Amino acid sequence: MIVDLAAERGGNCDLTKADEIVVHHGVTILGPSNPPALVPYHASQMYSKNITTFLAHLLGKNGAAQASLAINTDDEITKETLLTRGGAVVHERVGAA
Repeated sequence: MIVDLAAERGGNCDLTKADEIVVHHGVTILGPSNPPALVPYHASQMYSKNITTFLAHLLGKNGAAQASLAINTDDEITKETLLTRGGAVVHERVGAA
């Protein structure tokens, strides 16, 4: 696979076509004309997937069927992401800061 980051200006590879995918002799050539514009879309997808996975973790085994959010302070992920509880700072490093 070749990702030609110069596709907008004609490319570094003779077979590059801006904003197209070219397959030549089993080699895939991508020619995005504006690579930075693609990053926010993928970053948003990744962020939303992380948030969804984190919330599913907090909901526990029963997922959405559970009546309320389960705050298990013995769980490592929950413990490291919980900053406050009951009006008090419970995260050690945040409390120290």
